[in-house]
Amino acid sequence: MQRDRYTRLVSWLKVLFPLMALGLLSTLFLLSRAIDPGQALPFAEKDIQDRLRDQQITGPFFSGASSSGDALSFYADVLTTPDGKVGTNRAQNLRATISTPEGTTFRLQSDMADFDLAQDYAELLGGVVFTTSTGYRLTSEKMMSELSSLNLKSPGPVFGTAPAGTLEAGAMSVTQAENDQAPQLLFTNRVKLIYKPKPLIE
Repeated sequence: MQRDRYTRLVSWLKVLFPLMALGLLSTLFLLSRAIDPGQALPFAEKDIQDRLRDQQITGPFFSGASSSGDALSFYADVLTTPDGKVGTNRAQNLRATISTPEGTTFRLQSDMADFDLAQDYAELLGGVVFTTSTGYRLTSEKMMSELSSLNLKSPGPVFGTAPAGTLEAGAMSVTQAENDQAPQLLFTNRVKLIYKPKPLIE
């Protein structure tokens, strides 16, 4: 008698357990369908919206020539369009090179740079490093430049080295000379040059 009860219990359990498992699976399936997809990845959605608004480009490279024949090229880590303004761009960690037809090369590096194509204007900000093939290496917190011609200015102090020694000045400008001569570097406002003669080679 007990054996018959045990046998019937086992038979019921064989039917009941699969039904319970099926019920649990169906419940999980219904719960998964109830999840709001819009709330599943909020950070991914925010990132997408930021990219659509800022039009972010990673690793942009540009090369061209100015109206006076200077070869221009620049590279940045990221290029964005702040606030969606057409014609304006912001570059992070900019590296630029300007090569003149006369053979002089200028290199610029800055933490950030803003470009305005309509105004023919660029502004380099934060840790600006300016080097030339003629032996200058200067730093400034801000430099401004035209985009269509060689016209570079530092409205604030510059510090660094020159071919003849160390150099400090309250302002600096680089302009293209006339008659196809080499570009001119002009230092103003309390210029201080400490001459360091090169050691004689025996």
